Amino acid sequence: MRMIGGGVTHELEVRRSRFVCTLARVADEDEAAAFIAAHRRAHRDATHNCTAYVVGEHGEITKSSDDGEPAGTAGIPMLEVLVRRGLTGTAAVVTRYFGGVKLGAGGLVRAYGQAVAGAIGEAGLVELRPVVTMTAAVDHALAGRFLGDLHARWAQPSGVRYAAGVEADVAVPAERAEEFAAWAAEVTAGRARVRRGAAGHVEVPVTS
Repeated sequence: MRMIGGGVTHELEVRRSRFVCTLARVADEDEAAAFIAAHRRAHRDATHNCTAYVVGEHGEITKSSDDGEPAGTAGIPMLEVLVRRGLTGTAAVVTRYFGGVKLGAGGLVRAYGQAVAGAIGEAGLVELRPVVTMTAAVDHALAGRFLGDLHARWAQPSGVRYAAGVEADVAVPAERAEEFAAWAAEVTAGRARVRRGAAGHVEVPVTS
């Protein structure tokens, strides 16, 4: 799963027409629709507010609108850019202010697609990777070395609690949960007590 790094606005000018693309992260269709409706209200003076969004765990839900532009020249090119980049949880609105020069169907397709591509370039991408929170408990005598090994081998613990013993929470890739449990047992000679917690996702920047 890929999403944009965050909301962003990107502007492109083509033959005196302004194409302003606004991207937002959205959780579902209702959130996408609410974002689009709010944007259209805020920019009701624009010539067009064309839209596209992709949502769903696998990007299986898509929708687009030409908002009065010739059919297939705005919403679909915008959507194609989102799909081609493998995005989900993303909504796009391209607000056009007409500059007096008609662009033709091909010009519109290029302009709307380029506006979305430029906005994605500014926002950056993140990949959502499944993780599970593993909690390891050790005696105080082992805690110092164990926490150091934990940080070096896996990740900085998200929470450490000191009581009768020491407990540390760490998010590990879901497919490596059993490996983590085996590692904790090995480095503590079987004295670590490990339990599996909640599943979730972490965001990892996409660099290419």
